[in-house]
Amino acid sequence: MAGQKAAPLLKDELDIVIPTIRNLDFLEMWRPFFESYHLIIVQDGDPSKTIKVPEGFDYELYNRNDINRILGPKASCISFKDSACRCFGYMVSKKKYIYTIDDDCFVAKNPSGEDINALEQHIKNLLSPSTPHFFNTLYDPYRDGADFVRGYPFSLREGVPTAVSHGLWLNIPDYDAPTQLVKPRERNTRYVDAVLTIPKGTIFPMCGMNLAFNRDLIGPAMYFGLMGDGQPIGRYDDMWAGWCTKVICDHLNLGVKTGLPYIWHSKASNPFVNLKKEYKGIYWQEEIIPFFQSVTLPKECTTVQQCYIELAKLVKAKLSSVDPYFTKLADAMVTWIEAWDELNPSGDKLPNGAAK
Repeated sequence: MAGQKAAPLLKDELDIVIPTIRNLDFLEMWRPFFESYHLIIVQDGDPSKTIKVPEGFDYELYNRNDINRILGPKASCISFKDSACRCFGYMVSKKKYIYTIDDDCFVAKNPSGEDINALEQHIKNLLSPSTPHFFNTLYDPYRDGADFVRGYPFSLREGVPTAVSHGLWLNIPDYDAPTQLVKPRERNTRYVDAVLTIPKGTIFPMCGMNLAFNRDLIGPAMYFGLMGDGQPIGRYDDMWAGWCTKVICDHLNLGVKTGLPYIWHSKASNPFVNLKKEYKGIYWQEEIIPFFQSVTLPKECTTVQQCYIELAKLVKAKLSSVDPYFTKLADAMVTWIEAWDELNPSGDKLPNGAAK
């Protein structure tokens, strides 16, 4: 934004993860902002299909054959024929920060007509503290031109580390299928110049199409679940990760921000196809969300991995009565952590991935 201090670029500390089934022509629009970063592209669907990446980008490309080769039997925890496969990119990254974006998301413009550097704003969000314990009515008090309002406790003004930066979208809203069906022509044209911390104890619907996080702080919790091919549900991958992540962030005293930056979401997916993927989730979420709202983790859980394994046990104990799928999902959550720890041993380099 104009008048704001420039954020550090973190070019050697951040990977951009993109799930895709098509050629990545959309990167041309992002070239001024992405070209100096390393991309991790996770190809969904048919691994024999060639995905073309524009010249000039530094990238790794992984397909299903690579996932099976690298993870072996544990590859079963990575979704197939679903954008949830993106979390494999989080696992193989070597960087401290991750930005993930969908391939139908373009550069948005602010109300002054300037291109929005979404990545720069996410970096600003991640590098400034969060305030989950007491709401500031001027939203993010760490932004230029803002501060803590009268009555805000001085003991809480240091804030907590920010683990997640959740960005928003102009044009096509992120709606579920029933809302898409009753509002087929609705577009989001409302640009709100605000960032706020989601309060402690509040669950939120996380969208994975414009999302950044501190991999060192919260990476193992960013598992996008078992979705897509062979599973009874889809389009709940990012929300599942968001619910798990928020519970763990609250437990470990970490923050989640939402608001700026905006991207331009260009393509509405088919609402009838979406309904087929979502309908069980729409029903199940009425029990899933109260579960996450009430869950508490033991004090003995001091790492993300410990928290996530405990959460998997609770999912199996409390949600398996909703549907046997949750037993399978809980087991996959444990497999995910085992695979994460195998690929990310302390102080060791990751194994060499797929060739560029």
